[in-house]
Amino acid sequence: MRIIDVHAVVEGARFGRFHGMVMGLCALLLIFDGYDLFIYGVVLPVIMKEWGLTPLQAGALGSYALFGMMFGALVFGSLADRIGRKKGIAICFALFSVATVVNGFATSPSEFGMCRFIAGLGCGGLMPNAVALMNEYAPKRMRSTLVALMFSGYSLGGMLSAGVGIFMLPRFGWQSMFFAATLPLLLLPVILLLLPESIGFLIRQGRVEQARKLLMRLSPHSEINPEDRLQISDPQGKGASAMALFRTGLAVRTLAIWVAFFCCLLMVYALSSWLPKLMASAGYSLGSSLSFLLALNLGGMAGAILGGWLGDRLNLVRVTIGFFLAAAISISLLGINSPMPVLYLLIFIAGATTIGTQILLYAATAQLYGLHIRSTGLGWASGVGRNGAIAGPMLGGALMGIELPLQLNFLAFAVPGAIAALAMTAFALNERRGAQVPVPTPPAQA
Repeated sequence: MRIIDVHAVVEGARFGRFHGMVMGLCALLLIFDGYDLFIYGVVLPVIMKEWGLTPLQAGALGSYALFGMMFGALVFGSLADRIGRKKGIAICFALFSVATVVNGFATSPSEFGMCRFIAGLGCGGLMPNAVALMNEYAPKRMRSTLVALMFSGYSLGGMLSAGVGIFMLPRFGWQSMFFAATLPLLLLPVILLLLPESIGFLIRQGRVEQARKLLMRLSPHSEINPEDRLQISDPQGKGASAMALFRTGLAVRTLAIWVAFFCCLLMVYALSSWLPKLMASAGYSLGSSLSFLLALNLGGMAGAILGGWLGDRLNLVRVTIGFFLAAAISISLLGINSPMPVLYLLIFIAGATTIGTQILLYAATAQLYGLHIRSTGLGWASGVGRNGAIAGPMLGGALMGIELPLQLNFLAFAVPGAIAALAMTAFALNERRGAQVPVPTPPAQA
């Protein structure tokens, strides 16, 4: 009987149909997740006018979903380490899809906010679990690229939201944007049928035959016999405590990741919630303002793919630092009166280095933690970062409320980019210091 190291098989596997299926399904889930998250920025100018909301009220209303995402990431990230990633993903997907459809029937800001909070619970839980599942199945040499390609579905969802808004808002009203979320629910049986469970989870649950079949599908060229024993090199399945994120020299990097998540999500949601409104206030039409949101998400998709490709060939953390610096510069330049092509280019770069960098942070976090705490680590990083997502729309509302010049609004949105770059620099320095710590040699035997 041989002992098969599951991680060695997964990391050394050739990219094939199975990898493409996992990536495609997770990307599809994130398309609808992104649609749901960016929908608020699309309908914001319309509901502000219909319900007579002040900028501060609108910013607070936009934060309801993000409060939900914070709790969803914390709860479902840890829960999935116990019940399995597939169940966690299915629960989250159904939750935010149903809540989004119901959102279309809201007749007051309070009803609207409650639906957004429930949808946020599902959205917040889906992201870390989808990243963890993709990271677990991806071959080592192209892990960042596959995670980034999968997560580009999030940006596609944002683009879909803006595109649907350009067509449907003037014709059918803001409610139609939410009713369109009925479509994802029809795909839930497909997700349940085709999405595989985590191999590590199956082995820890004693479902070895299921794990063996998945491993053979993932790496058909590997010679795995029925009598072979499967072994995972990170078998501590019961320890999904948040305290584990600060042990074994991980404290500095955990805190750095949390700060980077906070700052990155603040920039993402400040821009996604207020970019159309800011541009409309600057004199652009609603259609043009929504096209800026389209450019932002197109940049996010391009940035995620480029960043993942660079991360597999260079150093993922260094790429993240460079992206954060580019985000700070491009966002600060948005307030300057520029020709339209330059403005679109700056928005594209801002999307690439904020939405795209968010995706790189998920990939870096998944690679930082071991299998037994990966969903917990991703859930906590995403959950703590959601405080930045909550602060983003509220910051935009506060800035709009005091009627600052356009340039100062964007400068305020750019500052977190510089802070995040400093946090990831601390991450890199600690990682290098940890790698240089000499391993003590045992004393010689007398």
